[in-house]
Amino acid sequence: MEIGSSSDKIFKLYDQLELLEYQDKFVVKSLESPDQGFSISRREGNIETLSDASSSEKPSKTSAIYGVAGTIRLLAGTYLLVITSRKEVGSFLGFPVYRVESMKFLACNEALRFSNSQEKRDEAYFMTLLKTVEATPGLYYSYETDITLNLQRRCKLMEGWMSKPIWKQADPRFVWNKHLLEELIEYKLDEFIIPLLQGSFQMAQLELKNSPTTCTLLSRRCTRRLGTRMWRRGANLEGDTANFIETEQLLELEGFRCSLLQIRGSIPLLWEQIVDLSYKPRLRIINHEHTPQVVERHFHDLFQRYGETIALDLTEKHGDEGQLSAAYSAEMQKLPNVRYVSFDFHHVCGNSNFDNLGVLYDQISEDFEKQGYFLIDTDGNILEEQKGIIRSNCIDCLDRTNVTQSYLARKSLNIQLQRLGVFTSTECIPLFAEDYGKFRTLWAEQGDEISLEYAGTHALKGDLVRYGKQTVAGLIKDGMSAVSRYYLNNFHDGIRQDALDLVSGRYTVSRNNPSPFQLNSFESFSYLPVASALLVGGLTLTTFTIQQAGRSAQHYVSSVFWAGVTAGVMALVKANGRQFCSRPRLCGLL
Repeated sequence: MEIGSSSDKIFKLYDQLELLEYQDKFVVKSLESPDQGFSISRREGNIETLSDASSSEKPSKTSAIYGVAGTIRLLAGTYLLVITSRKEVGSFLGFPVYRVESMKFLACNEALRFSNSQEKRDEAYFMTLLKTVEATPGLYYSYETDITLNLQRRCKLMEGWMSKPIWKQADPRFVWNKHLLEELIEYKLDEFIIPLLQGSFQMAQLELKNSPTTCTLLSRRCTRRLGTRMWRRGANLEGDTANFIETEQLLELEGFRCSLLQIRGSIPLLWEQIVDLSYKPRLRIINHEHTPQVVERHFHDLFQRYGETIALDLTEKHGDEGQLSAAYSAEMQKLPNVRYVSFDFHHVCGNSNFDNLGVLYDQISEDFEKQGYFLIDTDGNILEEQKGIIRSNCIDCLDRTNVTQSYLARKSLNIQLQRLGVFTSTECIPLFAEDYGKFRTLWAEQGDEISLEYAGTHALKGDLVRYGKQTVAGLIKDGMSAVSRYYLNNFHDGIRQDALDLVSGRYTVSRNNPSPFQLNSFESFSYLPVASALLVGGLTLTTFTIQQAGRSAQHYVSSVFWAGVTAGVMALVKANGRQFCSRPRLCGLL
């Protein structure tokens, strides 16, 4: 439906929905407009509008839902994804924003009973992936506005744009469920189609010198190279990079609105870092004849969208990182319109010298301040435009990147508040302890959420953002997160990568495709328990027999034997580390 009386009416989605479960179908309808809705067959998965699917039968169950996130077709039929709980987390430009708290896939696949044993096994694996999708963190949406477009782009849209269905307004790069919405779009169910954004939404109320100010931090994850930390690195041949995120810091004060954009993304070369049970797997640069074109495509796309780009490389200058950084630097020398800045974060800042980022700022401050920020007044008149962008990267584009982006955001915030007359030319936000604490918390919480989506854990170095220094509690938390990352990357992320490839449409389920179990012939999880049992058993028996070794020659021989078995198993596992890790079955690396 449409609301508003101006010539540019606002399109609004139905936000109160009812799910009715019948023996042969599911029905979704609006509580606001009970005649508006649709049904989906539980046998064939066919969709019909509510007018064509009227039923006098009483539903077996009725429940409230908060949105339909889409449909997906697997071997045995269709699954409908619905939002079962939500939480209001703030507002974007005056419109309420919600975070998805829980989702559920509803099976419309009675054809499963007619499938053969291999198809049932495949479908069971796909259903496991759907369970993983249901637990996806960091999904946000609004019923009244599109949140995928930044303020500067919104202000330049043609008149009447806001009256379009929200899914048509959205930037497709940032629509997490774009692939899932295709069938709903085909049936023109515009009032039910919710574009979900994955990323982070943080909001704080500041009281700067008695000037009530709202600071919002909105990060938008690109879906073009969606994936997990170790299974999606670098760029694909189209120039899309892993963990590409646009972050917008929005300041609202007395009717004025300021917006600063920054972006992050994996180093745009072809490279990989395959898990192999080691704590830090080796990086491998993939030599490809089209690498220069990949880099050029990536930065051409950035220029078209954001203007002149400063590429800020925060990686180390030695070891594997150094080789990757050198290869990146060599390619960047071939691009005349991009400024490349290399800054070894670990060398200059160490683990706690956050203020040493001033060394970096001195190098880029002139260009950064020249790029500026976007500013509109109470009447929507454009007073300032952002003319370029900072693109930051480390290896994961998480911890070092988040610390650096928060530093640059703080510098820009000071400039904006001076421009609006809140601060004098000598004042800055660190002088206001309570408000500065809120600002740093925004960036720390955002860093944790983005890291959770890509790496499966909270961000490291969060203390540098939250407190400006490393604390003992922070060191302990970082240690626990590092161990969790190791476990998840080695033993869980293969399945999580498959789930992302499935939900994003990168892998399409078809009876003509080979079984996922044929795509990966080595069953890592069937070998891992055996290897683990042999290691634990061998260590236990070795310890026991060593204790008894002095009593007889037989005990001595036994201890030597079990020590040899244990060493042999350890050598086997080390030599075949990749085979014992969780690997994606559905798609390759690029």
